[in-house]
Amino acid sequence: MGLPSLEGEGYKAAPIDGLPPAPAVILVGTQLGENIGTTARAMLNFGLHDLRLVRPKCGWPSIKALKACSGATEVLNAARLYQSVEEASADLRLVYATTARPRDLPKPVVTAVEAGRKLRDGMADGLAVGVLFGPERTGLSNDDLIHADAVLTVPLNPGYSSLNLAQAVLLIAYEWFQAGGPERPASSTAAARRPATKGELVGLLDHIAGELDQTGFFRTPERRQSMLKTMKVVIQRAGLREPDIHLLRGMIKALAEGDRRSR
Repeated sequence: MGLPSLEGEGYKAAPIDGLPPAPAVILVGTQLGENIGTTARAMLNFGLHDLRLVRPKCGWPSIKALKACSGATEVLNAARLYQSVEEASADLRLVYATTARPRDLPKPVVTAVEAGRKLRDGMADGLAVGVLFGPERTGLSNDDLIHADAVLTVPLNPGYSSLNLAQAVLLIAYEWFQAGGPERPASSTAAARRPATKGELVGLLDHIAGELDQTGFFRTPERRQSMLKTMKVVIQRAGLREPDIHLLRGMIKALAEGDRRSR
């Protein structure tokens, strides 16, 4: 049995501006333009339209992507380019990262079914959400995975677990679409417990690092790089909310200013 079409769910074809909010799809270091095109096709099948490209190795724009998209040109035309995952996810509050390999980062692991449901729940609470997909041959690096809240895996035949990029995007998009239903109203406490954006977390780390630089805490560039990576993992894992960020930055500022007055 084939996958259900949007038409069967009361969906009417519409331009990008007319589509309801949907998770962002972030492709990192994509090597083949055809894979971007078929990803756009998979996205639009299930109402996803926010495509973000991080340093595509195939170059952009890509005529091969256009030829492979089977009419999903509006997704390609609206695609945005970024230099880093940090920039591409700055406005997002919930991010899942796809990987087929075990990693040494302490991240929760969810299935595609769980991710589809949690993405829906997050969006019902007004959160901007997204999913990271790595390069075709190597997948996401640990430096990219740091920005994710959890790792997303798809159970496959252990004897042959190879998916191409568009297949992986289609599976996640399908589960997100299937998790839809009657829209629940946003919780009255949703704003108060809203996770910080990835950009706010980066801003907090930069604030801490800047103050530590003033004290000579890191001592060497190598130690600074290593410790900042560890600090980034800790800050991401803490599950900080917007009010937490404001509180912590206010405390850091007060401590730094008090230290300077005492000198």
